[in-house]
Amino acid sequence: MAHVSAAERRPQLIKAAIDLMSREGVAAGSTRAIAAELGVAQATVHYTFGTKEDLYRAVMEQLTQDLVTQVEQAAPTDASFEDTIVTLTEALWRTVVEQPASYQLLTELSMFALRTPHLQEALHGHYSGVLAVTTKLISEAAERTGHQLAQPAETIARFFLAGFDGLTMQRLSLPDEEAEGVCLRALISAVLAMA
Repeated sequence: MAHVSAAERRPQLIKAAIDLMSREGVAAGSTRAIAAELGVAQATVHYTFGTKEDLYRAVMEQLTQDLVTQVEQAAPTDASFEDTIVTLTEALWRTVVEQPASYQLLTELSMFALRTPHLQEALHGHYSGVLAVTTKLISEAAERTGHQLAQPAETIARFFLAGFDGLTMQRLSLPDEEAEGVCLRALISAVLAMA
């Protein structure tokens, strides 16, 4: 069998971990099970990542980057500030509706990380990164449209994310498409009023 470098194996292991844990939960994500998912030796996981926590950190980073990329690609270049916020929010909500397993896995990993000292930094990095991207998108929309923000972009981003995280948890726990639509529109209105 041909040798595969750690750099090539890394994305394969991350995908295998995401696939396995999305189906069976974080508790099923042992290095042995992840190795079996990809069909490699357990030692390959440890050689590539060092520890299970390092692999979990990479999974969180990958899931976050995938979601951020989808939303950034939806950013309009010629819409008003209000329409830009609506478009970005709707794009982000589509990721929740279309990829609930990714959000469930991120939620599970976040809760796991709260009690795992080696993952708390990854959790901080995840939320800091999401906050930074959200702040940037709001700032860029305001600058592009000449909209004077009434609050700092980071404050608006924190408010938005708090509401969005709540709606996401409701979607995962007790889906109700009609109520979700009403609440999402109310969140957008509140964010625009704040901005």
